[in-house]
Amino acid sequence: MAPPPPSPAFLLGLLFCSSFLLLAESSLTLHYYSKSCPKFEQIVQEAITNKQITNPTTAAGTLRLFFHDCFPNGCDGSILLSPTPFNPSPERNSDINLSLPGDAFDLLVRAKTALELACPGVVSCSDILATAARDLVTMIGGPYYPVYLGRRDSRLSKASLVDHFLPLPNMTVSQLIGLFASRGFSVQEMVALIGAHTVGFSHCKEFAAGIYHYSKSSSYDPSYNPKFAQALQKACSNYKKDPTVSVFNDIMTPNKFDNLYYKNLPEGLGLLASDRAIYIDPRTRPYVVAYAADQSRFFRDFSAAIQKLSLYGIKTGRNGEIRRRCDAVN
Repeated sequence: MAPPPPSPAFLLGLLFCSSFLLLAESSLTLHYYSKSCPKFEQIVQEAITNKQITNPTTAAGTLRLFFHDCFPNGCDGSILLSPTPFNPSPERNSDINLSLPGDAFDLLVRAKTALELACPGVVSCSDILATAARDLVTMIGGPYYPVYLGRRDSRLSKASLVDHFLPLPNMTVSQLIGLFASRGFSVQEMVALIGAHTVGFSHCKEFAAGIYHYSKSSSYDPSYNPKFAQALQKACSNYKKDPTVSVFNDIMTPNKFDNLYYKNLPEGLGLLASDRAIYIDPRTRPYVVAYAADQSRFFRDFSAAIQKLSLYGIKTGRNGEIRRRCDAVN
């Protein structure tokens, strides 16, 4: 089945987004810290290696943190700011961000602390997050892609600015397509980015509606593999008393960045409703099938899409600052 042709409106949006990305890329460089902080990459690499060895879920958590920072308002480190009396409800306090893992935030603290000792006031938290996410994807078997550097950190972080601007696990494919298109991403780019679900886990409350009391005729959503649904029912049996109960997104290779996420979907092994929906919907299914058949193509398309995301809504120059601490404005 061939992917549907893009609409004229999307092509216009893509042209605008491409122009923006060229401008963003021109203000950032691949070797931004080569003179001002020559050990930047080494220090970040040491921090992520130590953290990932100790806590193997750090990679997935950091990748998710990066997406939640960039997608709503741009890659500006606004997700990292803690509440204060003057700003009691920053982005990280938004309902959808409350489940972001502490290990990812802790990694940023460790890396920033080390960088401030080596080159104080030089490296932005948003650059650390973008680089750490890339390095961790590579560390767990995923592709390497260039990260342009020179972002500044935002001084603004409001939970109200991210509500309704992040994908939810129960969104329809039409809702997802509309949301990603509003940020300049095509259907193909959306499906490639969703492939990040090849690592990490989801809390049971995010998919409980599909495995308990689904309908009068079935306790679970029939798009699930029956044995998988029954196993989920057992794994999540106590989720109302313990909201931290969770399940790996990819039950086959949960800590490896590969294309098994896509291979699982035709078998009814997609954990979230949105995972299973992108295999069912004719607009997204061709890309799922293509990535399931060709990991190299998935890696290539994921790299291009996440590099594009890393340039979205960036701040440079006086539009931002270099924070001394990632969780507080200067």
